[in-house]
Amino acid sequence: MRALIAAVLLIAWMATPVVAQPVLTRAFPAHTFQNPVDLQHAGDGSGRLFVVEQPGFIVAVTPADEAAEPQAFLDISDRVGDRGGEEGLLGLAFHPDYASNGHFFVYYTAYNPRRSVVARYTVDAGDASRAQPGSEQVILEIEQPFSNHNAGQLAFGPDGFLYIALGDGGSGGDPIEAGEDPTTLLGALLRIDVDGAAPYVIPADNPFVGDTGGAREEIWAYGLRNPWRFSFDPATERLWLADVGQNAYEEVNVIERGGNDGWDHREGPACFEPSVGCATGGFIAPRHSYPHTLGRSITGG
Repeated sequence: MRALIAAVLLIAWMATPVVAQPVLTRAFPAHTFQNPVDLQHAGDGSGRLFVVEQPGFIVAVTPADEAAEPQAFLDISDRVGDRGGEEGLLGLAFHPDYASNGHFFVYYTAYNPRRSVVARYTVDAGDASRAQPGSEQVILEIEQPFSNHNAGQLAFGPDGFLYIALGDGGSGGDPIEAGEDPTTLLGALLRIDVDGAAPYVIPADNPFVGDTGGAREEIWAYGLRNPWRFSFDPATERLWLADVGQNAYEEVNVIERGGNDGWDHREGPACFEPSVGCATGGFIAPRHSYPHTLGRSITGG
């Protein structure tokens, strides 16, 4: 009997799939990246990847030639403020027609006054490997009361409009109550048309267009704390957003037009302000949340 049991256990052990352990290999060893915070394709057929470095640099790398020295694509470190740990050059989005118009957009923080800047740049017409630092056209500036919760993601949606993620202004616990205030751009996801009149046009179907209560018409959704990264599902076109939590929970949200995601009344599935008996009506619950016993500061996905 013991021999039979041993044989059964041996067969069961042999049938258990072996999970390969991950192996880390350093990519692009010819370059030491300085706080890389974003990675984007240009969609120009070159196969290059563009790495955003927080101090104010964008470098281009070619996956097919990892041994090559990355190319300096843009240096705006002279205008980027990165003294705060969450400040700096934070986001990059190439225009859907970049291959023909050479336009791309960046999100960075600046000082005097402290603010977030969304700006358009253009690639050098005579050298596609470099952008023109002097081509900056500022699209939008938002004053920032604190150095943290800058968010920073930019992305063009399937509709061709530019989406911009903004945190609640910083400090802790949303002291300026920006999350639930649609009269400010802070704590919100914006949606603008950068192909209309300069600097931008507000799409006619944005949820607060024509609002008489002072809500900002650029807002697509609000009630967000620090939506550091988001992306569009290419199959469903849903917008998935990772919202960094405060004390207890991290969130994964599916953004809806005009939706209120609940910060700072709620953090994940729990009340935040007040800690008990908070408002619950009218908020969109996270698609998923996890407690800080499992992980902190959701970064993307």
